[in-house]
Amino acid sequence: NIATVQTSEGVADAVYFLPVTPYFVERVIERERPDGIMLAFGGQTALNCGVQLFQSGVLERYGIDVLGTPVETIMATEDRELFVEKLDEIEVKTIQSHAVTTMEDALVAANQLGYPVIVRAAYALGGLGSGFCDNDEELRLLAEKAFAFSPQLLIEKSLRGWKEIEYEVVRDAYDNCITVCNMENFDPLGIHTGESIVIAPSQTLTNDEYHKLRTIAIKIIRHLGVVGECNVQYALDPYSEDYRVIEVNARLSRSSALASKATGYPLAHVAAKLGLGYGLFEVQNAVTGST
Repeated sequence: NIATVQTSEGVADAVYFLPVTPYFVERVIERERPDGIMLAFGGQTALNCGVQLFQSGVLERYGIDVLGTPVETIMATEDRELFVEKLDEIEVKTIQSHAVTTMEDALVAANQLGYPVIVRAAYALGGLGSGFCDNDEELRLLAEKAFAFSPQLLIEKSLRGWKEIEYEVVRDAYDNCITVCNMENFDPLGIHTGESIVIAPSQTLTNDEYHKLRTIAIKIIRHLGVVGECNVQYALDPYSEDYRVIEVNARLSRSSALASKATGYPLAHVAAKLGLGYGLFEVQNAVTGST
């Protein structure tokens, strides 16, 4: 938080007021020569920047370790096709979808799935360029906008009206996992989380549903190899126990901040410690004074 480092002595050794883009981050790396870098604390912007620095060989050139969640895991959660493949390996259900890079492919995919569909931009911040379409005409308009933000779009079957549930999950390098809390969106699927009221813990899940989704969330982050904190988003059918995984954010998100406030569990603090290699059994919670 820029305001904190400006005004609180001793929070950081050096502070740079620069855009988080590969060019500027590389200049800082060149000057500071750090041993390691953490990508999960700067939102979507930092994840995208970290992936670019990794792919262009900058991190390797300066001998920098990525601490916490590995870059490969971040790439697997951000690239839609990879993500679906990964979850298929452990037989976890994802939303039926097609990743496309051209308008023609988008129209073909939508007609294969059958309208209504939802269009989502990969690697995009806060659902930029995403929305629902009921026919080819609406799809053309939306896809044109979405391609301005992202090279890859996801055309997926609409689950409008299903419940939207999230779990905040923490894992250390020794494979210990905990779920800190779950949250339920006041609005059903189809309204962006950022516009929705979210309630922690969930209010309308049965005990079975709660534990089923919790078990799946832990299975997912173990399989993906997240170290630190992440958030698993689900769509849950209100009339059966059918579910789909919408996405996994392998980083601290707005939900993490809400979860920390609601539970008193300092997610950012714990995730930073786990990224440095501590185990969950070593990290003390300042509130409770125990691990």
